[in-house]
Amino acid sequence: MSVQDLTADMLTRIRNAVRNREKSVVVISNKLNRGVAAVLKTEGYISDFEFVADGRQGIIRVVLKYGVRGENIINEIRRVSKSGRRTYSPVGDLPRPLQGLGISIVSTSSGIMSDRKAREQRVGGEVVATVC
Repeated sequence: MSVQDLTADMLTRIRNAVRNREKSVVVISNKLNRGVAAVLKTEGYISDFEFVADGRQGIIRVVLKYGVRGENIINEIRRVSKSGRRTYSPVGDLPRPLQGLGISIVSTSSGIMSDRKAREQRVGGEVVATVC
């Protein structure tokens, strides 16, 4: 079975793994997925990630993070810009999930970053996903 949208597949695998209380999850690697994983680690939603070469395009092993009492750190993770409908936002209109308690992951001309960092650098771009 071929996967058309690797980023949507990554977010779905993370969502399902968090629901099942898994410690880690393996996803197919590409440049966008590595950037999304880096933003999730920087913002504190996952513990770590590593790229593993497998002779093809590689895989990413994402180590999930839970709270002190076992509560979920990632409550909702959702793909915003999809293959059939791309969503672009200027810096002033970037979404603020949960009034700033969550993050939006944005693909900009300066790379993939969170909405907070995009506002600091005054750049807009394609809104890839939101995480609460």
